[in-house]
Amino acid sequence: MKERKIVIAGTGSGTGKTTVTLGLMAALKKRGETVQGFKCGPDYIDPAFHTAVTGRSSRNLDSWMLTPSQMTDVFTNGKRDADISVIEGVMGLFDGKSPESNRGSAAEVSAMTKSPVILVVNCVNMARSAAAVVKGFQLFDEETEIAGVIANEVGSDGHYRLVKTAIEQECGIPVIGYLKQEPGIQMPERHLGLVPAIERGDLDAFFDRLGDLVLETVDVDRLLEIAETEAVEAVDGPTMFETKRERQARIAVAKDAAFNFYYPENLEILQAHGAELIEFSPLRGERVPHEADGLYLGGGFPEEFASRLAAQEEGAASVREAVQGGLPTLAECGGFMYLTDSIETTDGETHPMTGVIPGKIRMQENLAAIGYREVRGRSGNFLLEDLVVKGHEFHYAVFHPGEEQVPAAYHTEDTGGAGDAGYLMYNAVAGFPHFHFGSCPGVAEKWVEKCTAYRKGKGEGYETDIDLSE
Repeated sequence: MKERKIVIAGTGSGTGKTTVTLGLMAALKKRGETVQGFKCGPDYIDPAFHTAVTGRSSRNLDSWMLTPSQMTDVFTNGKRDADISVIEGVMGLFDGKSPESNRGSAAEVSAMTKSPVILVVNCVNMARSAAAVVKGFQLFDEETEIAGVIANEVGSDGHYRLVKTAIEQECGIPVIGYLKQEPGIQMPERHLGLVPAIERGDLDAFFDRLGDLVLETVDVDRLLEIAETEAVEAVDGPTMFETKRERQARIAVAKDAAFNFYYPENLEILQAHGAELIEFSPLRGERVPHEADGLYLGGGFPEEFASRLAAQEEGAASVREAVQGGLPTLAECGGFMYLTDSIETTDGETHPMTGVIPGKIRMQENLAAIGYREVRGRSGNFLLEDLVVKGHEFHYAVFHPGEEQVPAAYHTEDTGGAGDAGYLMYNAVAGFPHFHFGSCPGVAEKWVEKCTAYRKGKGEGYETDIDLSE
């Protein structure tokens, strides 16, 4: 059985693989194809681009956070009913968790999904030397199938012909097209305010133009031929996305321009374990829905909207009252920041937040933390207990605790060391890591069980149409 899938990888960061990926997605959609986007590694910004172009939720494929069977489950679930899967790499083709192996890299994802690689090569100030770059990538790991090349940032049609001739002669693989150095197709800077712009449709004209340019200079028919490969079979046995039980409880999910970093799988796995999800917007001052039995405050960038969040006192009070009332809560990164006393932005302004966790957030210009995390729960952590979940951190925020001591929520391990992290207050688990429930679906199960118990403890007279039977 065949299916169409392709990895768009770069020789390194900054080669233009996101521009090429988005252009290909837009071009394929113009051709009438149903395109499913994927992104290698932990990332929320690029999948937001993909989703805007394809109209389908983009998925992360992370071969460090997920086992082969878990990643296969995510892949087969995500590509359902799509004509082609376009998988964007991370950094360079072989960059991942470790310098000693392909673990967590686009190369490993390519192997695990049986997807050929199209290598994007930035050809500024290069002609024949581009062949040496491609040859080096071919020889570095001969098990990784580099099936073609797209030349980026070429200066002219003549420049492209030089690059194409050299690569095809020396490397034996086709160069299927190019994008010129053209100011009109520069990717927007990936600042934190970009996602709201994507969601408003501000970049739709840019995506449309990019698709037209790809159709003019890339052989899309050849790409589709390369992409047709052996299908990835679904996991043997139950999938983590199959409904395990009827609806048991409702979980309120903060969703707006300030809070929008959620793995789609996290939400789907919660639903599979019996959660009904209700979105609300702290940024618009919406209160936590009264019928909620749990609360999910995901990541995002509350610092970009700190003054607006601070002005929504009623909404903040509802979050504070809900958490202090014992609502089973998970707050990741931006959500954790919202639970603190205040956020001090880089301009020195301080804005009050919900005041649940004593201490303040101070934003800085330099990255405060980045990398994968393996997380084990500490005593009292209802989400983890004896479980281990994987995730990542990426933030410019530093937390300065208040005088009141708050118990740690979990123990984290990474390449830089290990230590206690996060905070436990009431029934809230809060901290900087973003968890991927696909790495440990039991986390979702425990959360829904806790929410169900909370719901049952509300007493008689609570209006519900949810069947609480097991």
